[in-house]
Amino acid sequence: MKLLESSRFEALNNALSFQTGDSTVFGRIESYSCKMVAADKALYKRFTAEIPSMNLQALSPPQTLIDLSPNFNRNNSSGDEGIMCDTISRKTLFYLIATLNSAFEPDYDFSDAKSSEFSKEPSLQWVINSINSNLSALAGDQYNVLRTPLWAAVDDEINLNECDIYSYNPDLSSDPFGEPGCLWSFNYFFYNKKLKRIVFFTSRAVK
Repeated sequence: MKLLESSRFEALNNALSFQTGDSTVFGRIESYSCKMVAADKALYKRFTAEIPSMNLQALSPPQTLIDLSPNFNRNNSSGDEGIMCDTISRKTLFYLIATLNSAFEPDYDFSDAKSSEFSKEPSLQWVINSINSNLSALAGDQYNVLRTPLWAAVDDEINLNECDIYSYNPDLSSDPFGEPGCLWSFNYFFYNKKLKRIVFFTSRAVK
């Protein structure tokens, strides 16, 4: 995955990390081309060799559904509330894993991440509302000023209405944000298949 330079995103990233009260928010947003670099090609060859006959893989229930229904069991693949899980192609799953590797290298390696650690989000507006809610709760007016130019920049980069949206929701042992004092974290991928591009939006609040 190739990181695409964006002066707008760089300016936003400076504003997405801030101190508020006794909490600190670390946020960043990055754009990646799905064109594979040499390391990606080697990983993809290994990735496809491990599961040669399974093109579609099961995802966990959407993160926005879990946020709205805290008692929902994301590990129940059949869904207590009659929600069927989505599936993802091997190549798309690989793109998400490769994006994580690029975004968090060299501190973390997500090569062994499973499809069950990802979800497909059913609604762009739910994702926007969830992100806005988390950041507004801590940053208040500071984020409210940022909100409109932020989503305008994302839309210009990726064309949000054409995107599939995925989230990464690992167990605590593999969560890069599973540190003591972490209040919340999110990792969203806005994937435009036509543009062959992913915008990755990650943030965490630490007390």
